[in-house]
Amino acid sequence: MSLSILFSMSAFALAASISPGPVNLVCLSSGLRYGWSRTLIFVTGATLGFVLLFMGLGLGLKSLFLQWEQLESWLRWGGIAFLLYMSYQLLRADGNVEAHAASKPPGFILGALMQWLNPKAWLAGISGIAAYTTGGDMWLVVLFALIYLPVCWLSLSIWAAAGSWLQQRCSSAPGLRWLNRLLAFLLLLSCGVLLM
Repeated sequence: MSLSILFSMSAFALAASISPGPVNLVCLSSGLRYGWSRTLIFVTGATLGFVLLFMGLGLGLKSLFLQWEQLESWLRWGGIAFLLYMSYQLLRADGNVEAHAASKPPGFILGALMQWLNPKAWLAGISGIAAYTTGGDMWLVVLFALIYLPVCWLSLSIWAAAGSWLQQRCSSAPGLRWLNRLLAFLLLLSCGVLLM
């Protein structure tokens, strides 16, 4: 295994993990509402959920997905429903940081589930498997998943940290309401992309 392949896999994992998407926006929103440390449970769930999805795709789930076209439709509509729910929650948020301190941030299971409902995660997984593994080579799938694990966790943590940073810089309730509405709008745009 050459270092150039490892570097290429790492660069692919970073680009796929850190680029904006529904899970990243939820990390940002949770960091904004609950702080960085309380968001790390969601980050960990989302990371492990993606790694399990990636391993499943590498071990044959991709062919099941390609054989049953209705799975794609169910995934799309499930993802849209979930994004609409998250957008609604953000629109309802009043910007009161003290109230959020007592409430519960998104958890581990929600993070893992969100990756399975996230078309971006499916596309990143299928693209990565197709580009860097050949013939279902288990070793390459496991190696790529091991690369994804820290890269995905750190990428999502950066989004959560950005949200926490915004919370500290924008402590007024009106400012936080504005940011929540902006994030809700971006999630709604994600729904629009899924409908295309």
